[in-house]
Amino acid sequence: QVQLVESGGGLVQPGGSLRLSCATSGFSFSSFYIGWVRQAPGKGPEWVSHVSGDGTDTKYADSVQGRFIASRDFPARTVYLQMNNLEPGDTALYCCVRGHGYSPDYSRGQGTQVTVSS
Repeated sequence: QVQLVESGGGLVQPGGSLRLSCATSGFSFSSFYIGWVRQAPGKGPEWVSHVSGDGTDTKYADSVQGRFIASRDFPARTVYLQMNNLEPGDTALYCCVRGHGYSPDYSRGQGTQVTVSS
C-alpha cells in the first residue's frame, strides 16, 4: 500500500537549518507530485511546497520562498525539504503528501515535528 514516512524534525534555534526526509513506497515514485504541508497548534494545514514527479517543477509558499528547497532522490524514493534560516513561525508538524498542492484526501505520512526556539 501507499506509504510515506517522514523524518528529520527536531528542535533548532532561530536561523538554524534542518533537512526533512519523506521515504515512500507502494506507488510509482516518478508519477506523482510529492509535497509538504505543515500544521501549527491551533491552526489549519498550510501548504509549504511540492516537487513534480520528474523533479523539474518545484513551488513554494510565499512564507518559505528563498529559505526552503525541495528535491527528490529517485533511487532512494525519497523527497527532501531543506529548511534554512528557520524562524519561530516555522514551528509545526510537517507532513509529506502525495499530490499537487494540497487536499485532505491525499495520502500522507504521520509527520515530523519541527520546533524553532531559542
